[in-house]
Amino acid sequence: MPPTFPMSRQCPYHPPAGYDALREEGPLAQVELYDGRTAWAVTGYAETRALLTDPRLSSDRSRPDFPVLVPRMAAAKLVALVGMDPPEHGVQRRMLIPSFTVKRVNSLRPAIRRTVVDRIEALTASGRRQADLVPEFALPVPSTVICELLGVPYTDHEFFEEQTRRMLHATSTAEDAAAAAGALVRYFDELVGARIDEPGEGLLGELVAERLVTGELTRAELSSIAMFLLVAGHETTANMIALSILALLEHPKQLDRLRTADAKGASEAVEELLRFLSVADELQRVAAADIEIAGRVIREGDAVYLPNAAANRTPEVFPDPDTLDLGRSARGHLAFGYGIHQCIGQNLARAELEIALQELAVRLPGLRLAEPVERLGTKPGGSVQGILRLPVAW
Repeated sequence: MPPTFPMSRQCPYHPPAGYDALREEGPLAQVELYDGRTAWAVTGYAETRALLTDPRLSSDRSRPDFPVLVPRMAAAKLVALVGMDPPEHGVQRRMLIPSFTVKRVNSLRPAIRRTVVDRIEALTASGRRQADLVPEFALPVPSTVICELLGVPYTDHEFFEEQTRRMLHATSTAEDAAAAAGALVRYFDELVGARIDEPGEGLLGELVAERLVTGELTRAELSSIAMFLLVAGHETTANMIALSILALLEHPKQLDRLRTADAKGASEAVEELLRFLSVADELQRVAAADIEIAGRVIREGDAVYLPNAAANRTPEVFPDPDTLDLGRSARGHLAFGYGIHQCIGQNLARAELEIALQELAVRLPGLRLAEPVERLGTKPGGSVQGILRLPVAW
């Protein structure tokens, strides 16, 4: 009988132990989903890259045979960008690319740094010596940044953060996830409506003026895009920041290395953390035609999962893969996916991680965990990977 999938991590910064058993079966192995459906889990690095560029694998979440990993996914499907196939996917992606180029993100770095420094100063205000870095640093930094980029009021952050949690946490019921998704849809529909009369600043206003008014996008499409960007723009990066801090505190020599790194060294450090942590695990697809790969045949209609945490620990590609080494060249990692669906916000995420982690390391040199790792709470498989709490002292 195939093992169940998704699998949960025993240690927050290492992949599930079950990935090793899957890898022993070869680069592709069969697993069983919660509803009894059999799926393929791809653990090989080369096979993952090949399949993520294979047009015979569909990302279209509106397909009736698209796989459901956990119950809440049946109710809360983010269809913009990641849930589309060409040509619709390419049309929307081209609209957004100018806002996420390296040049554009570099222009945002001073604002990102101000946000990070403000949060650190708030942590140390009035002589404080301890805090939970999840709600007080890891979450508000990317939330503030993506709100400013989109032109969404940060005053609404508690609302959309809570709805995102209800929608994306693996243990949420389908009903709860649907209610949260509905609340976010209504929120963005109202926001888009308000921008028609007064576009204001930010990407949302630009899209209203340049794409909605011209008829290139419908109001529903634009609301869906804005919802996707906001949810993806803060949830994944928040988990990466928190988990990176934890991993660095557990590897003090690597933390010291980051603290003294130059710009190139900080960039390399972030790439290794992205590889090592792989928080956006369990990429999912459905086969639109038969595919022969690695001596196996993926049949049309088969569910396919590509856990990049497994691919990113392939020893033939990343020697000694279970060791965190900020000096290694990890640029070939698949933490942002690969192919046409590679994360559009990766340049922004990299900038936020570089600035947040290095500023924290430099400004709080005595930073340390205030509780054992096993008490922090690890998010279950089927969620963006991360921890529930990060209590620290300095």
